[in-house]
Amino acid sequence: MRISTSILAGALVAIAGQTAYAQSFNSGLPAGWTVNGTAGTSGANGVVTLAPIAGSTAYGWVSTSGSNATAGYDLGSETNGSSLRSVTFAAAAGDALKFSFNYVTSDGSGFADYGYANLLNASNGSIAAVLFNARTQPSGTIAPGFGLPAPVATLVPATVPIIPGGPSWAPLGGDSGDCFNSGCGYTGWIQSTYDIASAGNYILEFGVTNWDDTQYASGLAFDGITVAGVEIPPAIPEPETYALMLGGLGLLGWVARRRKQAA
Repeated sequence: MRISTSILAGALVAIAGQTAYAQSFNSGLPAGWTVNGTAGTSGANGVVTLAPIAGSTAYGWVSTSGSNATAGYDLGSETNGSSLRSVTFAAAAGDALKFSFNYVTSDGSGFADYGYANLLNASNGSIAAVLFNARTQPSGTIAPGFGLPAPVATLVPATVPIIPGGPSWAPLGGDSGDCFNSGCGYTGWIQSTYDIASAGNYILEFGVTNWDDTQYASGLAFDGITVAGVEIPPAIPEPETYALMLGGLGLLGWVARRRKQAA
């Protein structure tokens, strides 16, 4: 049987491409990502559907529920919270950092919990860019969040009111379905896009925090994270994919040797 090396090489590239663009959270939190507090992955659950991302079967999340850690901008009234940080990745100036997020809270007026995403400098953990934030309030837009550092990402939709009511969502723990005062609810999925200003090594951080008390949990879901169209970190192929790729490379080598012997 004669096999075209160009066809085989194309098939291998296609396999690698499918692997590189696989969804980050479909198989759980990616290896090397750092959890501070409470974080995990979930399929569609309660009011949080899957993100509008092709091929996604799960999204990542952080929640204040069950967390004794702290997170946030240290504005003075944060209590407990959670954060999730990616592995270090390299980016060029102008690379588009994209993802979708959905802020969910059972807390309302008077206890203004918030969620956020930051781009951090990998060298020292300082904030290179405040990408977005979302914060509880009973009316008007909650993303960007009031009283928080100004975000730089472009959001679609640009202004988002709360979808009101006690949100049913498992990551909120015992507060799922509860609502304290007006302002609790969820945003629905919002797309965030930021063109990275300078080439460098970065870490992406997602976080959520309680404000002024530790009651009535809030959380943040996120998915579809790409830099210049490629996810971070690069997906690790499944064992059977490795085997197929290695087998294909071996076959390419065999074809090359046969051609050399026939020449």
